[in-house]
Amino acid sequence: MPPRPYIILSCATSADGYLDDASPRRLILSGPADLDRVDDVRAGCDAILVGAGTIRKDNPRLLIRDPRRRARRAARGLPEHPARVTLTATGDLDPEARFFAPSAERLVYCATPALPRAQATLGDRAALMDAGAPLSLAALLENLSERNVVRLLVEGGARVLAEFLAHDLADELHLATAPFFVADPAAPRLNLHSLPNLNGPENPMTLAEVQRLDDVVLHRYLLGPGGPDRRFASWAVELSRLSPPSESAFSVGAVVVAEDGEVLSTGFSREQEEHDHAEEVALRKLGFADPRLRRATIYSSLVPCGARASRPVTCVQHIVAAGIPRVVFAWREPPVFTAGDGAEQLRAAGVEVLELPDLAPRARAINAHLEPQP
Repeated sequence: MPPRPYIILSCATSADGYLDDASPRRLILSGPADLDRVDDVRAGCDAILVGAGTIRKDNPRLLIRDPRRRARRAARGLPEHPARVTLTATGDLDPEARFFAPSAERLVYCATPALPRAQATLGDRAALMDAGAPLSLAALLENLSERNVVRLLVEGGARVLAEFLAHDLADELHLATAPFFVADPAAPRLNLHSLPNLNGPENPMTLAEVQRLDDVVLHRYLLGPGGPDRRFASWAVELSRLSPPSESAFSVGAVVVAEDGEVLSTGFSREQEEHDHAEEVALRKLGFADPRLRRATIYSSLVPCGARASRPVTCVQHIVAAGIPRVVFAWREPPVFTAGDGAEQLRAAGVEVLELPDLAPRARAINAHLEPQP
């Protein structure tokens, strides 16, 4: 069974936390810069999910707007637009909604009692799947994994976002905050009152980025079990997917985090030059002599290399020379190109090393083409 997709929740709210107002028309919370950011996130995902209520109320297109992003997807052998996914407990869906336009694959997950109604209404406009009674997010994600959906973007509505949070099924939350108040108790907001709150004060989300986009502020949070170490390592695994493909080198992602939790730098294999390793890219961007490195942690999807043929300095040597005291990695390097003893070399140099083997299957899957087949 493949791992469930990496799940990004995306929403925009007013300054007082509302997702919309109570009027029939959709409230625009994002500006042009944030909408372009969302377009870029969409372009990096395999599918976009919204609830049936969002289709009924907002009639979204769920397309990639920028033709350059569509062209880059096509060049990688991907459809121009991600698949569209919805879930419904009732089957109440309009077959003329933009969601069902033929420009992308359409997937509808129904609670078992809703299947007959959905089949009668939609016909062949979408693929229909039985997601159980009651409707099960676990069944939905299992089916998406079987369909090779690796990255899933969840854009709403309020109840759907809350369900993913309450079931600990999100890896990132992208929260854009508009510079105004709604102040209407009848308006929808992200409401966890009747659901488990897994990210309360005792288990806060991990802040990865704050970005100003015109008048909108984006907060990017990492979620999931295991606290900051596992969350940053999981992000490093996702960064490895950005690596240009290679038949002779692993695809690796790296994140450098300061003692206070600030993300200092990121990198991935071959990001700047053909023989780049992820860790050296991240350190090069920051500066190998940056004094903050002496209290930092570097997270890598693969244990830093202790030997390499492409350049004279290994990642272990870069880390030790920079004085980084702590390394967290997901996957122990198999003996494909080298002995893979980077962890042992780091420990011998006095570096604290933490291995998170539960993340190894995801990192390994990205590099499956490099491992010998039985």
